[in-house]
Amino acid sequence: MKQYTKEHEWIEKVGDNRYRVGITDFAQEQLGDVVSAELPDMGQSLGKDSECAVIESVKAASDIFAPATGEVVAVNDALADNPGLINEEPEGGGWLWEMSISNESDVEGLMDADAYKTFAEEGDH
Repeated sequence: MKQYTKEHEWIEKVGDNRYRVGITDFAQEQLGDVVSAELPDMGQSLGKDSECAVIESVKAASDIFAPATGEVVAVNDALADNPGLINEEPEGGGWLWEMSISNESDVEGLMDADAYKTFAEEGDH
């Protein structure tokens, strides 16, 4: 089950203490056509809410924040050749990185899909 941040990232458990991170469909729509993604490095330690990636689109560059504290254990190498995957499949094949997290409560405090949908529709962000 995906959990969502107020910065429009999602995080989903995909294995034993392994979580996948990406941006939401709403976020990719706001960005427009993605032309590059600067992802965190393998093994990099991330602090919750720290800037750790940049997605560049034809409109602007947008900072991406870590939804939890932990360590990067994989990056989506497919984005190097096809950053448009972020537009095509933002909550699927366009994922950004995977991480092991230090504290599960970081994720438990995030929004579920319904709460995020309401948040995104309110437009106060």
